[in-house]
Amino acid sequence: MLKDLLLVLTLISVGTNLIGQDLIYETFKDRRVINNHSVETLPKRKLDVRIGHRFGNLLGETGGWQTFYGLENSTDILTGLEYGVTDAVDIGFFRTKGSSELRQNLNGFLKAKLMAQNTINNPITVTVLGMSSYSTMAKSETEGVISSFPLPAHRLSFHAQLMLARKFSPGFSLQIHGAWTYRNLVYEEDQNDLVSAGLSARIQITRVMGLILDGTYPFSNLRVAENGYYPALGIGFEFETGGGHVFQINLTNATGMSETDFIPYTTSNWADGEFRLGFTISRIFNL
Repeated sequence: MLKDLLLVLTLISVGTNLIGQDLIYETFKDRRVINNHSVETLPKRKLDVRIGHRFGNLLGETGGWQTFYGLENSTDILTGLEYGVTDAVDIGFFRTKGSSELRQNLNGFLKAKLMAQNTINNPITVTVLGMSSYSTMAKSETEGVISSFPLPAHRLSFHAQLMLARKFSPGFSLQIHGAWTYRNLVYEEDQNDLVSAGLSARIQITRVMGLILDGTYPFSNLRVAENGYYPALGIGFEFETGGGHVFQINLTNATGMSETDFIPYTTSNWADGEFRLGFTISRIFNL
């Protein structure tokens, strides 16, 4: 009798521990929020085909009716693939039009989830990202500009990011990140490396729709409003269309879509109507 009781108590204890260690899934619905990457990674052997677009200014001097509220212009276009090597490691490759002086960019990244939130001893999810960008645009004959590319290595930029996120409830998730961006060639008054921090959030509104917000602030004496630079801020909605597919529509003042572009080079001001409509289409395939 005593042995049976001890066995039952042991099974209950083990079962309770296993239940308590359940992972928390879908802190965010997508691998990206608006401009920022999220802590999410693709499941193993999943392929994500992704297309993103940023139109021109909705309002302001270059927006309004003359450009059909920015829809007749595009500041950046992203086309690319992401692949789940394991459940915790992604690789990605994408091309962006580019919105700064570095255009026609080829971008590659590696993303790894180091720790996943669970219900007992891990209160957060931790993910790291490493990315590089290479500009394939034609070399300019004008001396002293970024696109003059005195050396082939001057076409390169790099970005590293640490993300911490917590799903507080089924309806609310919050993420913070710190990042370091390095550009091989900059103007004399600028610095090659740039430290930044960001905040992202998701609020579930209906079963298939969520409100998403994000912002990134670069810590730089040069990148202040007095010099025409602004933090990249975005707000949008994302819709689950079934099978893990996500469609996102957003408004942001960021003109670029890669971290090596929008973090150093956002010069659009929300207060002046210099924000734009954007969208992202993500389709996931099994391989």
